[in-house]
Amino acid sequence: MQVNMLEAKNALSRLVAAAERGEDVILARDGKPVAKIVRYQSPKVKPPGAWKGKVKVSPDCDCPETNAEIAALFEESAMRDL
Repeated sequence: MQVNMLEAKNALSRLVAAAERGEDVILARDGKPVAKIVRYQSPKVKPPGAWKGKVKVSPDCDCPETNAEIAALFEESAMRDL
């Protein structure tokens, strides 16, 4: 369904109800579509700990040598960006 702004202003509740039913509601200005009212869907968020046991971390991930390698990569990248 497409409605002009003035009509939408006066019938917002009806348009939101239509969007809740799954209808696409297009808002138009001078007959040209400019916006869309759609049904809200809450984001799907995984519960805390969803990655537990799925990521393996090397035992030397926080040793001085590894940290020095990482720092060098950041410095090298910063020098390229200049």
